Amino acid sequence: MPFLTKKTGAMKVSALMPSALRVGNGVAWQEDEYRPSNELAGLGGYGLPAAAGKTSQRRMCGNFECEGGWKMPWRNRRRPIFEGQWGCSGRCVLAMVHAAVRRELGDGGTSAALSPHRHRVPLGLLMLAQGWITHPQLQKALAAQRENGTGKIGEWLLSECGVEAEQITRGLSMQWGCPVLTTEGFSPESMALVMPKVFVEKFGLLPLRVAGSRILYLGFVDNLDASSALAMEQMTELKVESGVVDGAQFGAARSKLLACEGVETKLETAEDKDSMAARITAILEQKQPVAARLVRLHQDYWLRMWLESGTVGRAGSLPVSHEDVKDHVFTIRVQ
Repeated sequence: MPFLTKKTGAMKVSALMPSALRVGNGVAWQEDEYRPSNELAGLGGYGLPAAAGKTSQRRMCGNFECEGGWKMPWRNRRRPIFEGQWGCSGRCVLAMVHAAVRRELGDGGTSAALSPHRHRVPLGLLMLAQGWITHPQLQKALAAQRENGTGKIGEWLLSECGVEAEQITRGLSMQWGCPVLTTEGFSPESMALVMPKVFVEKFGLLPLRVAGSRILYLGFVDNLDASSALAMEQMTELKVESGVVDGAQFGAARSKLLACEGVETKLETAEDKDSMAARITAILEQKQPVAARLVRLHQDYWLRMWLESGTVGRAGSLPVSHEDVKDHVFTIRVQ
């Protein structure tokens, strides 16, 4: 049976104890009868055990400045769980959310928009150096691009010079130092659950498949987004591998994904970070999720909530269906 005792300044923890509950300084834990609706696998990082047993331990509040201690009515409050921590009251949940918002705002200093630009060899010059196009072809494509004032060089090489799409994709792969990915094994129904569709439309990325329940492959047409890939790793608990996909394949797969039912998503705009934190807290208090997490994708703040046990599959923390999972995407109004 799980237990924690104080012994020569060290804590003894049963292997069955949830990772989020392995905290404290010599505090003796007491049994608390708890019967979850069913088994929940894969949410160890969100404050629940990989296999929930019939009993759970007395919880400690995730707000480090909580003054309630053991006086809070913990017997009647088991949720919400936010980023692996339980909040004993709405005030403590708000403090936890504020900390998460500050953490995500801190990432802005290293975002792609503010970090030093990484210069890459222009696609046309790279393909010319590889012998895949001739100098007259490159000049013709550049002239068409200048004349029309729009379009990417790869598009003009394709339409004006008869260059194969496969060569354009290979050139982009070399330019970005990433693999060429295909849509083989793509399941639009399952991939539609990976992220809000607004991100697929807004950032030009596409979840392609999960390999070995460990790696999520993200496809891009011609501009890899490391910031989005990192956010997806944080949310899904999977290693993310990015690569370029042939434009025609990407477009066809994207259309199929957008036609499938995904996780219900609500878009909201907040006046500032404090009002956003207050709104997130209100949602958590209303929905009472068994797990929730906040990540930032550029200027969007993505809150995903797992409302009931059994909503997560075997791959990371990806949902098994659109039921009992909710997404909220926030933006902060520009002053």
